[in-house]
Formats: sequence, structure tokens, C-alpha cells
Amino acid sequence: MRGHLTYVEQLEEDIIRLKTRLKHTDDPRLHRLVLDDIASLKTRRAAEIARVITALHAHPDLAKRFHLIVSVPGIGERTALAIIIRMPEIGQISREEAAALAGLAPYDDDSGKHSGARHIAGGRERLRRSLYAAALPAAFRWNPALRELYKRLLAKGRTHKAALIACARKLLVYANTVVARGTPWLKISPAI
Repeated sequence: MRGHLTYVEQLEEDIIRLKTRLKHTDDPRLHRLVLDDIASLKTRRAAEIARVITALHAHPDLAKRFHLIVSVPGIGERTALAIIIRMPEIGQISREEAAALAGLAPYDDDSGKHSGARHIAGGRERLRRSLYAAALPAAFRWNPALRELYKRLLAKGRTHKAALIACARKLLVYANTVVARGTPWLKISPAI
């Protein structure tokens, strides 16, 4: 399944390249050709995602993890596939280990009396990219807890990018937690 997911990611990269090409195309005929190519790649991408999900459902343990992870607001099928395939340890490791494996853990740059900036490094790049891409809509629309986290970090003076990285890490922590507990995400209603 890893090879199929890599193919989906490559299709997404091709779509991005074509969208960039579209911005620099003035000829109406070429513009239509590029739009047709984008539509074709999007159709192929959707078919490949469906194929991977079908293959995943052939394994009951993976299917259960998939449904648990998709229950987290802000994590869709594509991101859940990335988590399951790129991090088979999900649910069996601590939140810190999960963040480090995904390359979303903050590391310091200290030496002696020098206190350097914290930054993320290493990890599984394709998984990190998937989580980062999911963090933006999750932090702005789908996940109330991430909306609050994002606002709180901006109020503390963090940059947009640093806040999104924290939201991506939190999405992974949520996914790890629901798989470890074996129960889907529960939406907590506010007290009346």
C-alpha cells in the first residue's frame, strides 16, 4: 500500500505543478489542455485513493484504525491513509515518540549559554506534509480544539507557520490517542 500512497502523493505534486503552469499560460487552447490534464489527474487520484481504502479494508485491524482516525475532526480519508501507512506504530507509542517520528517535535538549538530557536527536524517527510496540509482546514474550520489552539498561539506571538505546525502535531496526537484507546473521537458538548 505504501507504493500506492506514494503514487497518490506524486499525482498531487503533478497537479500542483500543472496549476503553476496554468498561471503562466495565456493561450486559451493551452489553458484548456492544462485544465483537462488537471481534471484527469484529479480523477485518477480519487480512483487510487478509493483503491487503497478498499485494500485497507481487507485487513480488519487496519480498517479499525482507519475508522478511528477518520473520526477525528480535521482528518479526512487521505490524511488517515498517510498516518496508517506511513506510521504503522500509531497507537502503540507515546505522543512524544509519534511527534518525533513524524518530524513534528520541536528541537532546541542550545549550546552553553546560547539559547537558540526551536525548530522541527527529521522524521517522515511525506507524513509530515500530509499532516501539515490537513492542519490548515482543521485549524480554521473543522476542529474547534485546534481553532482555539491556533488563536492562542497567535496571541502569544507565534507565527502562522509555527501555529500550524503545532496544530499538525496535535492532529497526530489525537490520532494516536483514539487508536491507543480503541474508541472514536468524542465531541464534547459545552456545559449548559
